[in-house]
Amino acid sequence: MNAQAPAKVAGYVLRARELTKIYGEGVSAVHALRGVDLDLKPKEFVVFLGPSGSGKSTLLNILGGLDTATSGQVLFDGLDITAADASALTRYRRDRVGFVFQFYNLIASLTAEENVALVTEIARAPMPPAEALALVGLASRAHHFPAELSGGEQQRVAIARAIAKSPELLLCDEPTGALDSETGVTVLEALERVNRELGAATVVITHNAGIAAMADRVISMRDGCIAEDRANATRVPPREITW
Repeated sequence: MNAQAPAKVAGYVLRARELTKIYGEGVSAVHALRGVDLDLKPKEFVVFLGPSGSGKSTLLNILGGLDTATSGQVLFDGLDITAADASALTRYRRDRVGFVFQFYNLIASLTAEENVALVTEIARAPMPPAEALALVGLASRAHHFPAELSGGEQQRVAIARAIAKSPELLLCDEPTGALDSETGVTVLEALERVNRELGAATVVITHNAGIAAMADRVISMRDGCIAEDRANATRVPPREITW
């Protein structure tokens, strides 16, 4: 692989080519990804569907610099993250990518605002924690501790924490997986607003096929491959999707 940063590719924030990921060796080897190609545009909202074991989370972790590919290339704004060293990957994760997971991972002894501030203290171009909380509808809950917040509110704090670093790429792995439908819709509304107002390319992994209606594009994965990549003619508001 060429370790030098290639030229930027106009119109795309990220391009992945021929990504493979193999765990183990020999007869026990597991092929989690099998030659995946993917393009992401700025401001795009993309939903990934597929059964457990289809490669969705593995792909997201590689795109976010949390895992490395066995082979292939990921270009992000001119940076080849598949050839980057540990310090470059740390800067990439810290400055360019926001992560939202199924479980909130908030620090119980800190308020919502303090949880968000942990990220802003190390980010390259952060927004004020209070502004990030306001974007997800939690301005009035800034000084509450996680134990005083509902599950949906805690997830929205996690989203505020992810966006407070002003990322260009927002990666969400089952962000509504632990929530009931009404709370899940509220979280999706927060993600939709962040995508619209901040312009971060947003990727959401989910088992809930109904969420696909709110996306610009829907990508279905099966057996480590992209089985379908389709565009939605219109984006449906979270309140109108079939849960």
